[in-house]
Amino acid sequence: MKTALIALLSGLLFGAGLALGGMTDPAKVASFLDVAGLWDPSLGFVMGSALLITFPVFWWVRRSQQPLFAERFQLPTKRDVDRPLLLGAVLFGIGWGIAGLCPGPAIANLASGSPQVLLFVVTMIAGMWLRDRTSGRSFK
Repeated sequence: MKTALIALLSGLLFGAGLALGGMTDPAKVASFLDVAGLWDPSLGFVMGSALLITFPVFWWVRRSQQPLFAERFQLPTKRDVDRPLLLGAVLFGIGWGIAGLCPGPAIANLASGSPQVLLFVVTMIAGMWLRDRTSGRSFK
């Protein structure tokens, strides 16, 4: 129960940060990605700020013995760049460019009640399910 509460609070904080930074606004994302047109670099500052927090926290996590609210750390172990990773990155970028949304902001944006966001999230979940069923691997 304690872990679920921490996860909920973390998700709410993450969603609030995305909304505050403008990452949930597809038009703002499209302006950020339009480097040949009316480019809006402000989301770059949002991403840079996230990295300024992430790097020291990951440095601390890698040197810690145990997390504060769990029994063990769950860090990625895979380090190679393979075909599925590259294909996923390309599909992510294409989807982000077309819809102006990526998974985190889309989930945070569900609160808007937008049918487009709901469609995006439903198709995202369907794609994750389909990938899980066809690859023989599971990420549970």
